[in-house]
Amino acid sequence: MAKPILNVKKLNVLLENEKIIEDLSFEVKEGDVLVILGPNGAGKTTLLKALLGLIPYQGEIVWATKNISYLPPQELIQRKYLPPMTIEEFFAFKDISKEKIFEIFKEVGLDLSLLKRSFGALSTGQFQRMIIAWALAGEPDVLLFDELTYGIDVGAEETIYSLLHKIWLQRNLTILLVTHDLNVTYEHANNVLCLNKKKMCYGEPTRILTPENLEKVYGTGIKFYKHSHR
Repeated sequence: MAKPILNVKKLNVLLENEKIIEDLSFEVKEGDVLVILGPNGAGKTTLLKALLGLIPYQGEIVWATKNISYLPPQELIQRKYLPPMTIEEFFAFKDISKEKIFEIFKEVGLDLSLLKRSFGALSTGQFQRMIIAWALAGEPDVLLFDELTYGIDVGAEETIYSLLHKIWLQRNLTILLVTHDLNVTYEHANNVLCLNKKKMCYGEPTRILTPENLEKVYGTGIKFYKHSHR
């Protein structure tokens, strides 16, 4: 039986006198893929930051590992904000051998010739794979992704999530993933946390993602399409 890798009890986050997260408790087991769903402003990104100790909080957050890799929202990792360097120079900041970098590039489906290119010379799909490779470089036990496929088209999004699913299986990772995509939730998550300042629902997607629960999370006017397979 899988052991808990994360335990959160009575988590509260107050930022600029506004309560962003209220009395939140949940558990994540080793090997879980937990999707965090909720509307804009629900506290999803704030939750990830609190889990990493990047912002002050009240309550209890207990990790069974310290080997955690985090990729912030994709709008914060736009290429225009990255320094002018080649991918190889970028990965030199990681304390791993060139052989290991080569292995990871092959794992995410990138040609080794891309190491000599700059960020701007990569396609959108190549860039997404490159930052996943960056997240994997420290051999993490847990991956935290915030809107991993923000700003890319549907076809490329499906390819990236299929890749992530393959890596999850091969490495026996635990993944916490913020997304708005219900299809991703049904296809790849074994648990979902519905968040809107506080926990609205938690459990297996096929069991808890009912029209009633989604309306509680997002409000009225949500279109619901029943997903019949994983």
